[in-house]
Amino acid sequence: MRIFKQPFKIDPINIAGSGIKKIILFCFLIFILDHYTNAQAYFEKLQSRYNSVKDKNDTSTVNAMLDLSIYYEYTQTDSTLTYAKRIIDLSEILNYEQGKYFGLRSLLLAINARGNYPKALEVAMNNLRVVEQFKNNRIAAMALAHHDIGLITREMKDYAVATRELRQAIALQQQSTIWIGEMFGPYTQLGVIQLNERHLDSALYYVKEGSRISKMLKFRKPYECLATAVVGNVFEALKNYDSAKQYYQLAVEQAEKYDNNYIKARVYNNLAGLFNKMSLRDSCVQYALAALEICQHYNFGAYAADASSILSAFYEDRHQPDSALKYIKVMLAAKDTIFSQAKMQQLQLLVFDEEQRQKEIAAAKERYRNEVRLYALLSALFVLLLLSAILYRNNVQRKTTNATLKQQKSDLQNTLDVLKSTQTRLIHSQKMASLGELTAGIAPEIQNPLNFVNNFSEVNEELLDEMKEAVRTGHSSEAIQLAEDIKENLDKILHHGQRADAIVKSMLQHSRTSTGRKESTDINTLAEEYLRLSYHGMRTKDKSFNATINTDFDSRLGKIMLDPQSIGRVLLNLINNAFYSVNEKRKKSDAEYEPEITVRTRKIPASAEGWPTLEIKVIDNGMGVAEPILGKIFQPFFSTKGPGQGTGLGLSLSYDIVNKEHGGQIDVDTHEGEYAEFIIRIPLKENLK
Repeated sequence: MRIFKQPFKIDPINIAGSGIKKIILFCFLIFILDHYTNAQAYFEKLQSRYNSVKDKNDTSTVNAMLDLSIYYEYTQTDSTLTYAKRIIDLSEILNYEQGKYFGLRSLLLAINARGNYPKALEVAMNNLRVVEQFKNNRIAAMALAHHDIGLITREMKDYAVATRELRQAIALQQQSTIWIGEMFGPYTQLGVIQLNERHLDSALYYVKEGSRISKMLKFRKPYECLATAVVGNVFEALKNYDSAKQYYQLAVEQAEKYDNNYIKARVYNNLAGLFNKMSLRDSCVQYALAALEICQHYNFGAYAADASSILSAFYEDRHQPDSALKYIKVMLAAKDTIFSQAKMQQLQLLVFDEEQRQKEIAAAKERYRNEVRLYALLSALFVLLLLSAILYRNNVQRKTTNATLKQQKSDLQNTLDVLKSTQTRLIHSQKMASLGELTAGIAPEIQNPLNFVNNFSEVNEELLDEMKEAVRTGHSSEAIQLAEDIKENLDKILHHGQRADAIVKSMLQHSRTSTGRKESTDINTLAEEYLRLSYHGMRTKDKSFNATINTDFDSRLGKIMLDPQSIGRVLLNLINNAFYSVNEKRKKSDAEYEPEITVRTRKIPASAEGWPTLEIKVIDNGMGVAEPILGKIFQPFFSTKGPGQGTGLGLSLSYDIVNKEHGGQIDVDTHEGEYAEFIIRIPLKENLK
């Protein structure tokens, strides 16, 4: 365990009488000297910086005095008051709003450290009124002002008001990009509130975020130790005592680096409580004594009450009533100083005054809005009167300008006729271009099955002549064989005729406009039905085909308003393509390859400015899509399948259904030879049922 850098009284019974303990005491004294040297060096650095700029009376002077004021906040309040006043006066002369606000804030935190919460709250509320009038950095300064109010009300255990103010501080800071490191405060204080309310997971998130942000501090580096200490508090509540001890030790080191005795007293109390839980009673009382000595030296009332409470409980357990009574008296005196009835009443009045002020501001804003409405109505009335006068004047001049208007009307009509004629020609040209593009794409697809139909028809005609001759000559067996050949050819004609019919139907289906009628649909059931339908269809074509089918359906979706026929068509297209892809890869791969298809649905929650979204994924581990053709797969009549195996309209039709009919989008994530993942996202603008 590390040795204290803050001197305190040590029980001679625990130290004297052992050579090893004397060595420890010697090391302890060396550590004290080291701390004093480091703290003195830090103070001398601040003093030297101030001495180098104090005669300039510019912003560098303000910032140097601010560093000294922060240093004295928790040690010498009188010095803080002196520096703060000089900072505020010089900042007003220089019109340096940033310096003025941090001077006011240094004054506030010094008062708060003494436990005079009502006075601190009064200053904090006054600071908020001041920064509301700032021209520069107003939002960032208001964020810090709300944090300060939240800090004090949190210390007074008014968690509802504190939470509101701290969240307001974070919201304002998100609008600003300066003093970002100062925002460790709201997160840390929200973590303390969550810790006190036993929401430990939330507490850990907030305090870690506060600790992370504290590393960006510029003006108030001595406060970094506070964020570290609160992280230790949460780990202690989580019963992770080793992590808690490490953070407490780090907080002590950070506090000592900048001579922040206020936070060091707090952490000593934390360590005392931690060692008490770990049944290390000697360490517990030593840290509590150290904390109490710091608090009594610097008049830190709140932490003095905490330390004396720990000590009274310790001596009560040791059956030493005199010592226990002594520290109970110290605790009561400290608490009486902080929480006296007069101060509580003063606090309530301050909160009430602030609420009244906010109501007055709201009433003033409402009066201002009413005045704006009145002026707007008067302005509108004036405009109407002016328009009436203009119209009256125009009516008087109508006869003199009528001929000119008629000529202009005639010219405009001629121009309109020319435009309409041009528009008609353009529309006709566009239709012809579209028809040509459609014909060029579909003609080869229809021509192939028609060629087969024509060829087999000609062959059948010849076979029929031969069969007639065989029948006439009495060769019945030859006639039967010819009839079988004719039947086989007719089957082929039927197959290719159906193929041509399917192509035409797909083309018509692609060009058909949806009615847009939507129904309450269970998308999970719909997806599962088409998945099984597609799988059985694939098995019918190829009995040797097998694949692993995975489903991951979001049970929160319930029923959704969409067009089930259109979306079912999309799902069937995508799933058929997936089965085709894995089957092709199966034919080309070794026996170790296992085809796998996954269909997944989920509901994506709404963002701050959007709708909740339905997401459907169809994933396969098949052939994937090559990079050069990835941009063409949604074009009509583009297909990667062999001749006679696809029309090239499936993905194009699916794209139109998702993007145009349902206002969504369809994307693909793929790697050639490994996988393909088609993703459908449809905004759920209608109420979910």
